[in-house]
Amino acid sequence: MESKKPTSNFIRPDEVAEICAVSMSKAYKIIANLNAELQKRGKFTIRGKTNRRFFEEQYLET
Repeated sequence: MESKKPTSNFIRPDEVAEICAVSMSKAYKIIANLNAELQKRGKFTIRGKTNRRFFEEQYLET
């Protein structure tokens, strides 16, 4: 049986770059924009990471 690493609630720039097929600098900009939106909503953010669920809602849902 394979053990799977639990998925973090936060997504990092390397993951964003891979999912969106963009450079690391663009991934950091995407995260900064998402974090700015979360801060407007009164949420706590961490520089260089963003909430995985919020990222998926904004970028992966059609």
